[in-house]
Amino acid sequence: MEKPLKLEMKENIAILTLNRPKAFNAFNHEVVEPLTRNLMSITKDPDVDGVVITGEGKAFCAGGDLKWLSKYEKSRSEPFHNLAALFHQGILEIRRMPKPVVAAINGFAAGGGFSLALACDFRVMETSATLLQGYTSNGLSIDGGGTFTLPRIVGLARAMEIVAFDRPIPAEKALSWGLITKVVEDGKSLEESLNLIREILKRPLSSFAASKRLLGESFQVPLEVELEREREALAWCAEHPNGIEGIQAFLEKRKPRYNAR
Repeated sequence: MEKPLKLEMKENIAILTLNRPKAFNAFNHEVVEPLTRNLMSITKDPDVDGVVITGEGKAFCAGGDLKWLSKYEKSRSEPFHNLAALFHQGILEIRRMPKPVVAAINGFAAGGGFSLALACDFRVMETSATLLQGYTSNGLSIDGGGTFTLPRIVGLARAMEIVAFDRPIPAEKALSWGLITKVVEDGKSLEESLNLIREILKRPLSSFAASKRLLGESFQVPLEVELEREREALAWCAEHPNGIEGIQAFLEKRKPRYNAR
């Protein structure tokens, strides 16, 4: 029996594949637990420089498995409460990870799959794939950080439109709204996601990590606090081997060699 989550390495990039294709890779405990555990491990692994999250088969992820969740007859709230806690730890790992995380949206992404994709740093979407908020049409509210990421990506007014009407969002519209980074031909999202990370890794990963953290924190603090954090991050980057190499390469008028192990 295949595992509900597959982990493979391509060069120094981890590929996490949601692997319940018959259920459109819907979330249950057997998917979310290893997803979160692997993200926690990858965050601290010095041999992993980036992550791609994708789905097996025709879907990226259809969100929470309502059939599985509905089996808990004693309390409908308890399984949602417990699964969301585990899922949210994975979302935090993605947002805090000092490495690029890309969603390779190979097909339908709805509900928790929609929120998972939004939590990633970049999203590469195949032409025939579709995004769907999904929660409100099933009498639920958004989790997975969707209410945090969605208005920051598209603005409050458009976020309200997505929440209120829950219309399917095809690839080209998702691109025009800023929900995704790039549209690619069907079957090409994984390779293009890997290429995107490879492009990032030509630059200093330490600078990416510092910038990702600063951007993520910038919505939560006043200007004077963010300015101080910028100052500290700048000083840290300058002392990092990548910073030393970048400055030295500039002075010597040569191409820098970043991310040496």
